[in-house]
Amino acid sequence: MTFVSSLRNLSGCLWRLLVRWQNVIAGLLLLALLLLGIRLYPHPPLSAQASSSTAVYGRNGELLRLTLSADDKYRQWVPLAQMPPTLVDAVLLHEDAWFRWHPGFNPLSLVRGAWVSYVQGGNRQGGSTLTMQLARLMYRLNTRSPAGKAEQVLRAVWLELRYSKNDILEAYLNFAPYGRNVEGVGAASLVYFGKQPQQLALPEALALAVLPQDPTRRARDAAADTPDGLNAGLRQARERLYARWRERHAQDAGSDALMRMPLNLRTPAQLPFLAPHAVEQVLREAHMAGEHRPRLETTIDPVLQRTLERQVRETLQREHARGLDNAAALLVDTRDMSVRALVGSADYADAAIAGQVNGTAAKRSPGSTLKPFIYALGLDQGVLHPRTVLRDVPSSFGPFTPENYDGRFLGPVTATEALIRSRNIPAVWVAAQLAEPNLYTFLKRAGIARMASERHYGLALVLGGGEVSLQELATLYAMLSNRGELKPLRLRADAPPAAGVRLLSEEASFMTLDMLRQNPRPDEATTATPARLPIYWKTGTSWGFRDAWTAGSFGPYVLVVWMGNFDGAGNPALIGVETAAPLFFRIADAILAQDRQLAEPAWTIPAHLRKVEVCLASGDLPNAWCPQRGLTWFIPGKSPIRVSSVHRPVNIDIASGKVACAPFDAAATRTEIYEYWPSDLARVFAQAGIPRRKPPAGADCGGSGSGDAPRIGSPLRGASYTLRARGGQAERVAFSATVDASVRELYWFVDDEYIGAAASGETLFWQAAVAGQHRVRAVDDHGRSDTRELRVIAVD
Repeated sequence: MTFVSSLRNLSGCLWRLLVRWQNVIAGLLLLALLLLGIRLYPHPPLSAQASSSTAVYGRNGELLRLTLSADDKYRQWVPLAQMPPTLVDAVLLHEDAWFRWHPGFNPLSLVRGAWVSYVQGGNRQGGSTLTMQLARLMYRLNTRSPAGKAEQVLRAVWLELRYSKNDILEAYLNFAPYGRNVEGVGAASLVYFGKQPQQLALPEALALAVLPQDPTRRARDAAADTPDGLNAGLRQARERLYARWRERHAQDAGSDALMRMPLNLRTPAQLPFLAPHAVEQVLREAHMAGEHRPRLETTIDPVLQRTLERQVRETLQREHARGLDNAAALLVDTRDMSVRALVGSADYADAAIAGQVNGTAAKRSPGSTLKPFIYALGLDQGVLHPRTVLRDVPSSFGPFTPENYDGRFLGPVTATEALIRSRNIPAVWVAAQLAEPNLYTFLKRAGIARMASERHYGLALVLGGGEVSLQELATLYAMLSNRGELKPLRLRADAPPAAGVRLLSEEASFMTLDMLRQNPRPDEATTATPARLPIYWKTGTSWGFRDAWTAGSFGPYVLVVWMGNFDGAGNPALIGVETAAPLFFRIADAILAQDRQLAEPAWTIPAHLRKVEVCLASGDLPNAWCPQRGLTWFIPGKSPIRVSSVHRPVNIDIASGKVACAPFDAAATRTEIYEYWPSDLARVFAQAGIPRRKPPAGADCGGSGSGDAPRIGSPLRGASYTLRARGGQAERVAFSATVDASVRELYWFVDDEYIGAAASGETLFWQAAVAGQHRVRAVDDHGRSDTRELRVIAVD
């Protein structure tokens, strides 16, 4: 009975106890559910509480620039998983050894801090945990008063309720102050040591662990004579922490030597500021795309960037006496279209030259740098081949009458010579022959931005009448290297290479580069060791000497150089071949010298390209009497085919020395070869004092021969002439034409009415009697003719 009674009493007690505590247990369960709900309720991550700096890197991982955050801080958010364990352990050891177990505050630490601060009157000690410090930083609390400290505790508990310990630790490491305007381990490791947090060594990690406790004083520059490069406060704090570290990590005896090595802390002023224009372009494009990344990787190669900057700086130092103070340069790797170096101005910090302007993105007149694409289009459309002989003679193209830069005319020049010697008349003639696409359409398809209408430019576009940016020009030249495929530039490393758009054939691109390869260096006579790789290049000078250009390629690179003034001021020294070309070759030589492994891309001759023999004097297929012949590239089915007619045989009577016409005794005659140059070319030869063996009079014996028909030069095609409505006075219209060398006289007709004759090479003048459309016809003395429409308008 006693046992049963005792058992009943015990059961009763347990039941009464359970009844008494059921409310407490229910309350605890409810509290647990509440806490769980608080934790699980969606809330923004702690990383959203602060804006971040953007670190911009080059292609080799070198930091180019660390920007300021929206609140003007250097702050880089680094996930806890990417923090070095050494640093995390050091911070916990130094700041909050009980972090993993307390609820956000440590009562013992608070009591001890209050006792020392308010009772003993010593240095203030807050007794703050990492969570409390994070609360103070995030909510900008004033914790010097008891009320402020109480709010800090409550905020810390609230953080602990909502976030995990790892979240709080990660946030603290990213919010902690590291002196000046540096916050967080990510920015501090970049600013003070120039490396990522994962790369920190133990001495560096310990230095960062103690900095937040007194960042203002400990981040000050060390005295120049300190052996370890640290100021006294930081050194002593780090030594104290290391002593505690060694107690816990006795096996790290080898780190004693590391701790004795110098550890120079850099300052924010020593942060790199490389490729400023390229960095700003990347940042601007990312902002416009709505990207806000803490890390951006570019294609810039810091080594090549410094090479370009150095060559630009040294060149302008030499040219300063001539008033040349600014330049821009761009280097592109055609293999993936990555921008390897970008110099937007001579000095980003020089306000006198508007140095912050990115000259590679500015629209400028390209001068003659577009001429290779005129010839490439001409090659593609069958207008010419590299040895086609073009006329560099006074010419008019409607109302447009271009002149050469030097004011001279060379007469017959091959297409290759005309391109590399930058002759304007042949280039305009080629452009005038283009069908679809012409130069304007080609540039529009190539993505040249902000172009006016085609009518606005006319043929002046050939000579730099439009505007392109240096980046656009680099894209065009890279297209030649990429066998006619246009691809966009890449400045971001994460931008995938784009598929190309074909604008030129492989054959035309190959031939155009081969023509540019024959352009001799401006310093060829003084260069002891020529470049070990061929260089394909072209210069340009804009009207008024406002812009000097050189663009070209070598190895896998395309390089474009510009010199001038951002305000458009002219300078007679701004001539492409004299100023931009020397800088271009200095850069190319420097790159080739520092990279001995650089090689020419594997070129293969396009399958449809052939070499044919031509007569060098005319560029046409040689006839039986052509004395000098050579080979040229030829596109079957495209390149122009005709037999040369410059050299023709003439039968001469041996006795009299005069022309012998049939019938004649072959034994009494000899055959001599004469050059039949058209009248415009013959006139240039005569003006230049270049002797030519003219055919004798009557050499064709009255036949039409094999010469060319006349080509009317004036009246101008598309031009209008005026007639005074009162008084009937009209301006005199000059009639002239280019004729074959066999022609002695040219007959002129207007609306089939004969108006007069003129000797070969002479001009006939005519006055219109009535306004309207007229048809002008020129007939040579062999019956060959040419016609042109003439418009006469009446004016008051």
